[in-house]
Amino acid sequence: MIKNTALFYTCSLIEYIGRITKNERSRVVELLGKDVDRIYNYQDVFHCEPIEKVADDFIVRNNIPLGSFDNIASCKYTVPDYWDIGDVFARLVEDNFAQKDSISGIKEIFRSWLAAKISNYNSDLFYQSREYIDACYKNGEILAA
Repeated sequence: MIKNTALFYTCSLIEYIGRITKNERSRVVELLGKDVDRIYNYQDVFHCEPIEKVADDFIVRNNIPLGSFDNIASCKYTVPDYWDIGDVFARLVEDNFAQKDSISGIKEIFRSWLAAKISNYNSDLFYQSREYIDACYKNGEILAA
């Protein structure tokens, strides 16, 4: 269970923005820039509004364009909720970075090789155990189950 609600909210919002703008999550983090810090630091305020509004505000503020990465349309199975995927990313950050380093951890994890693998909803990676996903990240490859 995630203890850091700012981490969970930030990762979930990045996932949500990526879905509606059809951008890879690493690109969303890049385009948000310092606003990743702002989202993390003020999540207690942002979460009071619908995520759709918050996402739209950051999309407009950062001129996030419509991309071509549509992992929802290409999904053959039930699409996981953006909160669920946000949780996967948040756990990975939490397992690899001290809380004081969460913002840099968010940026590193979303830019890592594993982010694209987690975003492939036709694989079973995103619902594997926290420990397995962490071991894959630390080993730099998808491990045999």
